Amino acid sequence: MQTHYFFAVRLPDDAKEKLKLKCEAAAGMLEFQKWVHYQDYHITLAFLGNAGKDQLQHAARLVRKALEEEEAFSLSTSRFGVFGKPDQPRIFWSDTAAQPRLAEVRKKVFDACKEAGFQLETRPFKPHITLARKWAGSSPFEPDLLGNESVLTETISFPAAEVVLYQTHMDRSPKYEAIEVYTLK
Repeated sequence: MQTHYFFAVRLPDDAKEKLKLKCEAAAGMLEFQKWVHYQDYHITLAFLGNAGKDQLQHAARLVRKALEEEEAFSLSTSRFGVFGKPDQPRIFWSDTAAQPRLAEVRKKVFDACKEAGFQLETRPFKPHITLARKWAGSSPFEPDLLGNESVLTETISFPAAEVVLYQTHMDRSPKYEAIEVYTLK
């Protein structure tokens, strides 16, 4: 089975727990086919895809060097939204309030991965935490649901203190395994 790798900001356990509670409350009104295991919540910085050991180690070294002077910073969830067709979204997510430091850290990680030879996604960076996949409702998705529930509008603040190189295991739950952890100062 082919495996994939990616760099991401790891959410602290208490933030994962709070998001899990929000998702459990939302699951009653939002009929998505697959809810992400709460231990897998993260903010992707660079998706590498399949990677050879040498290239992966090269990227890991470059990321470590790029982040060695970076300090931890604060993030907070901002709102919920969806990607895909408005009436049949494929992704339900939470984004984060604008934080220039997140964009700076992402650029350092992204540039290090490009230097290591990875072909990366070129779409603009849209930091988010994927919570569920594939709308499965019997009726079309209603975007109004996202703004009407108080459980979904309350923000969660947390420190962004770790960048992690994850490996994906499609046959497991949770499916992301931390291969390397880069602790910010």
